[in-house]
Amino acid sequence: MPIYLDHAATTPMLPAAIAAYTDALGIVGNPSSIHSQGQNAKRMLEEAREQVASSLGCDPIEVVFTSGGTESVNLAVKGLFWARAVQGRRRILVPRGEHHATLDTVEWLERYEGAIVEWIPIDSVGRIDLTALATSLEVADDVALVTLLWANNEVGTIQPISSVAELAAAHGVPVHADAVSAYRHLPIDFAASGLTALSVSAHKIGGPLGIGALVLSRTASVVPLIHGGGQQRDVRSGTQDAPAAIAFGVAAQHPLPSLSALRDMVIDGVRAAVPEAVLRGDPIDRVENNAHFTFPGCEGDSLLFLLDAAGVSVSTGSACQAGIPEASHVLLGMGLGEQEARGALRITVGHTTTEADVAAFLSALPEAYARASKAGLASRAV
Repeated sequence: MPIYLDHAATTPMLPAAIAAYTDALGIVGNPSSIHSQGQNAKRMLEEAREQVASSLGCDPIEVVFTSGGTESVNLAVKGLFWARAVQGRRRILVPRGEHHATLDTVEWLERYEGAIVEWIPIDSVGRIDLTALATSLEVADDVALVTLLWANNEVGTIQPISSVAELAAAHGVPVHADAVSAYRHLPIDFAASGLTALSVSAHKIGGPLGIGALVLSRTASVVPLIHGGGQQRDVRSGTQDAPAAIAFGVAAQHPLPSLSALRDMVIDGVRAAVPEAVLRGDPIDRVENNAHFTFPGCEGDSLLFLLDAAGVSVSTGSACQAGIPEASHVLLGMGLGEQEARGALRITVGHTTTEADVAAFLSALPEAYARASKAGLASRAV
């Protein structure tokens, strides 16, 4: 049976979420309708919103359901930018190493909407340079927003969200955090975080694909991406997907096992099996399910395919960039050279992972690495 160790890309739906989803698919009624069936659908939808809000430390009214993490990021970044651009604030502060949902969004705003994108350096483990951020906030009076990952989706490093929010608040600048990789792996308290907006996705926590949420402070002003019936505070119009929200709510409240022991088993095992491998990201302050290594002398894609042939599914980084033959921008931003960065492998455990799964991966790794290294030597000799 194949071993699945790519839970950061997506994790299997929880049985309880599947059961809730299939039951909810029988619901008849638009949550916006005022008849009894519509109001029953609305009641179930709002109960799900309360469950998601409880898991994020926010008020239910602050939860805006979306189609997933990418839409949530787009709505937050574009919506906050447009709302503040009319005040002459067009600068967006973004750390290097962000997910492409953010990178592509800010670059689009730069290209078509007159945004000024300022890239904030990250250090050798992928953490934002707070001194550089503070300087940018001090010298520029036109900052529209700061946007950053709560936990890096590739190398797993946790960002100092409270410190970022505190620095930005001193200048009246809103902060958005992409918490897709952090959600349910770290304690998240939106009310205490100082954030203006936060993005999450259901399929990363055992819920269904196709639904996520933007947590948007009740005091925040954004320009919506989608116009229509004015659902969800006029922030995201459209008939709401009650069955998906119900399954999302179940996943948000479902108890999940601690994964740090399995992650450490992966890290210790890789170091023993391939001593040359280098752990990337913060060795301690990282999300509980992430182990990310670079393997010198080979291509990460080659290693991935060889492990896949051995029945083990891992990744080289973000699933959004899988199959694109280029070095990770995250690793390059951390200061790695291109050749070194191309030898990356991300192993992420999840709620279905067992010690036997990790052992099977570690058993397959040495031969896969030896073959990938040999192929790397051959390609460089040509």
